[in-house]
Amino acid sequence: MFVSGFTIVRNAIKYDYPVVESICSILPLCDEVIVLVGNSTDGTLALIQSIQSDKIKIFESVWDDSLREGGRVLAVETDKAKKLVNPSADWCVYIQADELFNDAYYNEISAAMQSNLHNKEIEGLLFSYKHFFGNFNYVANSRGYYRNEIRIVRNLPDIVSYKDAQGFRKGENKLKVKTSGGEVFHYGWVRDPETMKEKIKNFHQLWHTDDWIKAQEEAINHFDYSDIDDLLPFLDQHPKCIQNRIKEKNWPFEPKWNKEKISIKNRLLYWFESKTGYRIGEYKNYILK
Repeated sequence: MFVSGFTIVRNAIKYDYPVVESICSILPLCDEVIVLVGNSTDGTLALIQSIQSDKIKIFESVWDDSLREGGRVLAVETDKAKKLVNPSADWCVYIQADELFNDAYYNEISAAMQSNLHNKEIEGLLFSYKHFFGNFNYVANSRGYYRNEIRIVRNLPDIVSYKDAQGFRKGENKLKVKTSGGEVFHYGWVRDPETMKEKIKNFHQLWHTDDWIKAQEEAINHFDYSDIDDLLPFLDQHPKCIQNRIKEKNWPFEPKWNKEKISIKNRLLYWFESKTGYRIGEYKNYILK
């Protein structure tokens, strides 16, 4: 079994993406890792080149900044990176620059790839998610955050990145997947407030017109971490790859939110989910077999 990892990154230093840690978190599972570095202004290429691993293969790309509808450029670049994996690869492991695989589940992930290797009906493997919010001590407990997504797919040319690269499809069809037994930690909302404002501005540039961004400028500049339905304290272990970053960058954050803002409808939905584990109306870009 040959396993290729792949990821994309651009301006990781400027927007404080933990991309080195992200790559580190998939290296033990992969025979190679493709890193497609977009045209950056902050030394991102040198940062990736500094990673000490002969598994890593670095390529460069120029992003089409005119592709601003729905974050389409992210999917375009992700597909470029996937096409660079070794043609003999059986599985492709995808990681985003602000995600890490939980290293507590490497054995389960490897076993899932091996056990499904010859079951051609299965086109991908599904991971559960924890979305950290504010700092490394809190996890978002909101219906607005997806609970599962595909992060391993077969090396087939018709499996492509979907919409803004959150997941994958085969043409317009959802992939048939099994659970991987693994877990992804998403750190996209873990930054000090000023860096977070800059990251959000950049994010909107991938989605919206300059006029839209200008109209929303006041809201972006007044960003704070109080706009969240619910948070839970994280009492478990973070992956080993990110421990140093946590020591250096875990800024003091105390959650402040008003639960009275939650509508009666959402309170009922939260209550039902807490009792049954089932999320009514949950978005699922996959078919679980």
